[in-house]
Amino acid sequence: MLVFIAGGGRTGAQLAAYLIQEKYEVRLIEHRKELLARLHHELPTEVIYEGLATDPNVLRQAGLEKANVVVACTGEDDANLTLCYLARTLFKTKRTIARINNPRNSWLFDDNFHVDETINPADVIAHLIQQEMSLGDMMTLLKLRRGRYSFVEEKIPKGAPAIGKQLKDLQLPEQCVIAVIIRNGQMMLPHGDTIFEEHDEVYAITDTEGAVQLAQLLEPPDRSAL
Repeated sequence: MLVFIAGGGRTGAQLAAYLIQEKYEVRLIEHRKELLARLHHELPTEVIYEGLATDPNVLRQAGLEKANVVVACTGEDDANLTLCYLARTLFKTKRTIARINNPRNSWLFDDNFHVDETINPADVIAHLIQQEMSLGDMMTLLKLRRGRYSFVEEKIPKGAPAIGKQLKDLQLPEQCVIAVIIRNGQMMLPHGDTIFEEHDEVYAITDTEGAVQLAQLLEPPDRSAL
């Protein structure tokens, strides 16, 4: 798989280095001389291509038509939008990902410019804060399906609402599945009539809504009163 990255700043360079380490084929395009000098010390020379990421002729020479994924992570929103549009309309790239530098421009990053996925740092930070506040002591162990689902874990504290209740009575949403419970060091597979006990270690696969609801059932009473 060939990943085409536009922008040789820290984000683009680190992404390229990671993908190379994971055995992906990578092409990174950058036009700024000062960044190119650094890139040649950090990445293999054959990965780097000098030129403007918004010039169709440069993109063609760089081999964009062979790319499976385009990542537009320059510091300019207009350049990122232009690249996504060119990648899809001229070069038939299957997947486009773009970084949003100015949150006020986020409404532009849609199907009109052929942007499939966006990276908006402001939204990411806001989401992380909201998640930390709503999930309490619940720990996210793994993200699944591009972050849509999470594998989470929490140890049930004294006084949690779930204690003494059967799993079937918790009325968890369909997108929240209790996968396993560790009780007294022993693993047990939960059933509908499984009763939760204090100090149970609960592992679940869930979406964001289910994680919030599960966290409320497993949190201590002093936190729920806040």
